[in-house]
Amino acid sequence: MGMSDLIAHFILKEIQAADDGSAELQRSELANRFNCVPSQINYVIATRFSPEHGYIVESRRGGGGFIRITRVKMEPTPLIMHTVNSIGDEIDVNSAAALIKNLLHSGAITEKECRMMLAAVGQNALRPAAPEQRDAIRASILKQVLLRLRKI
Repeated sequence: MGMSDLIAHFILKEIQAADDGSAELQRSELANRFNCVPSQINYVIATRFSPEHGYIVESRRGGGGFIRITRVKMEPTPLIMHTVNSIGDEIDVNSAAALIKNLLHSGAITEKECRMMLAAVGQNALRPAAPEQRDAIRASILKQVLLRLRKI
């Protein structure tokens, strides 16, 4: 397990252990704990605990500064509608996968639906399309699949 994975795992355990689904951490303490630079902590938070992964991050810098990471909990249908509205006209494959996995982890979709959506918006499925059109096609497919899920 790499350093980023260890840090992310630790933060996730802190969030899960909290009654309110949020963890308040100090960047310098985390850096000391994992014997790394604070920018490594910033990287992990930016890539693993972003809004598209279902988290809200609040940060206060300075001597008494902290980072508060909160897992957002929503009911399945509003979460799916929020996701559809957040996609925009284009989405890259990594962002699409992150959104889909967030829906799975929040219970809005099943494991089977997750696998099907990942396949539908993956690189292999969109290979016949021109590279400059793939992100727009991916966004359209993902929105339509999500909207259809709630109508079934």
